[in-house]
Amino acid sequence: MATIAATSSTDQKSVRRIPDLRYEHLFFTSMSVLMLLTVFFGFARTYYLAGIFHAPLPSLIIHIHGAAFTSWILLFVTQTSLVAADRTDIHRKLGIAGFLLACAMVILGVMAATDNLLRAHDVAGRDPKMFYIVPLTDMLLFGTFIYFAFRNRMKPAAHKRYIFLATTALLVAAIARLPFAFSQRKNPVDGALSDIFLLALVAYDLWSTRKIHRATLWSGFFLIFIQQVRIPIGKTAAWHAFATWVQTHVR
Repeated sequence: MATIAATSSTDQKSVRRIPDLRYEHLFFTSMSVLMLLTVFFGFARTYYLAGIFHAPLPSLIIHIHGAAFTSWILLFVTQTSLVAADRTDIHRKLGIAGFLLACAMVILGVMAATDNLLRAHDVAGRDPKMFYIVPLTDMLLFGTFIYFAFRNRMKPAAHKRYIFLATTALLVAAIARLPFAFSQRKNPVDGALSDIFLLALVAYDLWSTRKIHRATLWSGFFLIFIQQVRIPIGKTAAWHAFATWVQTHVR
């Protein structure tokens, strides 16, 4: 078991299990690289291998959103690598820039989703008004987890899990573009596939400390709950009325 037993001076029978940092660093670093690869292969054809800034994207806001999204993934890999290398001093300094980038990403994500709605871009027969709820709830998840990551920035175990799950919430768009027929542009399937990263975190928690960390538990429930309810809500008349209002008034 990858844990270290710690005893209290006041109670020698009280044992607290903490993860071995070697495995902690290995897990989060390897997961960040796997997320990076998921994003690269998901957007390779339409963005990274299409020239990035020269890629034929439909609008400027989509270009800016793509650049910010890429910067976040690269920063996530950098930050986990810095912690693994015991350079937490640089990690903390970059964390300030990361928080500002995350705040900008929420705004850019909403703008990009709205831009897509205004163009009424219908992909694979999807209703653009219904689909509008997907990127908006992705930003809800991302923004919520970033908020709690910031609040817990002095508690490394909770902080890194919130950042991990915030990044997981962004992966649906990349997974939807992977060249697999069973999942391509199928939101329920794409959401389930993104949850593999959540399951990996749960498995690591159980393996390393024999319990699920509170940040993993409650954030995981929130992530799955939003994924399960957003499509049914997106199909309601009330949501369509809201999306129609956005199309009419936001130009």
